[in-house]
Amino acid sequence: MPANACLTYADEEHFCPHCQSKLSCCTTPPFHVGDGLGWGSDAFFVCLNDDCRLFINGWKHVEEQYGQNASFRYMVLPGEKEGGPIMVGSKTAFTSTIDPAELKAKSSRYQKEQDSLAKLTTCVAEKNLEPVLFLITDEDSALEGRRKACELLAELGDIKCIDPIRNHKFRHTEIGQLAGLAIGNILKKTFQKECPHCAEIIKAQATTCKHCGK
Repeated sequence: MPANACLTYADEEHFCPHCQSKLSCCTTPPFHVGDGLGWGSDAFFVCLNDDCRLFINGWKHVEEQYGQNASFRYMVLPGEKEGGPIMVGSKTAFTSTIDPAELKAKSSRYQKEQDSLAKLTTCVAEKNLEPVLFLITDEDSALEGRRKACELLAELGDIKCIDPIRNHKFRHTEIGQLAGLAIGNILKKTFQKECPHCAEIIKAQATTCKHCGK
């Protein structure tokens, strides 16, 4: 579902006329239970208040009229001022809610991913570690971009990348391994190594760590 569209939906405010509760922005189900023409929207607003009189009284009404175990919730489509009842078969039906704060965070993260990818072509010449480090440590970025960032990490040769990468928990094992290999190449080229005791960077030929003394 398009993030920008959902953000617009999520910023709308609607209230249930039956209980005055604020409606929750939810994702629409994959099919329309009415005319079969579809919802015309990726999201809609639903009253999820289980104490709403429409929801409470609906169970008895549906059973008496249709012989089914179901009820109603009040719903409004985005951009509309008035809504109507929608039949639900359980308390959990149509309750896949959209969190505006989470959407905004994801939208911001995605934009930063795209900006970082665009900067990969010039990051080595400009000695710009930031986009490479972001892609490597961002678990939601596409793998192709993260692999490319790992390749460029060794070319950059900036030891400032070591602590952020060593302290990052990689969900994707391959990226963690590629980043580790890149760090190994950086240290080899600069005749340095990591102290196995305190993890500080020391000369490759050192037999005693100047930081921890081991």
